[in-house]
Amino acid sequence: MKEIVLAAGWPIWPLIVASIISVALIIERLVALRRARIVPSGLLQRAVGEFRRGANNDTLLEELDRHSPLGRVLSAGLRNVNNSREVMKESIEEAGNAVTHDLSRYLTTLGTIASISPLMGLFGTVIGMIEIFGSQAPGTGNPQQLAHGISIALYNTGFGIFIAIPSMIFWRHFRAQVDGFVVEMEQQAIRLVEFMHGDRK
Repeated sequence: MKEIVLAAGWPIWPLIVASIISVALIIERLVALRRARIVPSGLLQRAVGEFRRGANNDTLLEELDRHSPLGRVLSAGLRNVNNSREVMKESIEEAGNAVTHDLSRYLTTLGTIASISPLMGLFGTVIGMIEIFGSQAPGTGNPQQLAHGISIALYNTGFGIFIAIPSMIFWRHFRAQVDGFVVEMEQQAIRLVEFMHGDRK
């Protein structure tokens, strides 16, 4: 690996930094976007049941806020359960927007890395080409300098593509996952409104 880095020249260092950031973000999002952590099963039924019993609703709402993103959405609705259906829906939408923003954290950075990595590799290619042509003075030839320029060009291009492919795959996966979670939370929130306003039992 050390030989590859040396052969690729200084343009590969920004790519190495980008790859480290990409791997860190992918691991963080894999841990953060687990279904059991975002939309735990059975939470709606448990929250509605405990809220209707009314033993200690303030404590219940605080626990829901800390429990999960879905819990935050349900808590926002339950805090406004005595208001009109419209007010309850508005409070749920506001909480849902904040939760969606939190779920999308770091995805812009990951998508940016996926987009610019090939360009960074192309920049390394251009640097390699400059070195190749710069080493070929009229009437002379330096095979070592020529080989070094080709190494810079090819290694940087390859490494840029190597970073971009998994970054793009995971960025698309996480975006789809967040969209799915948002739809599921919307459905649960609608059911909560219907439960609390007597449309469902």
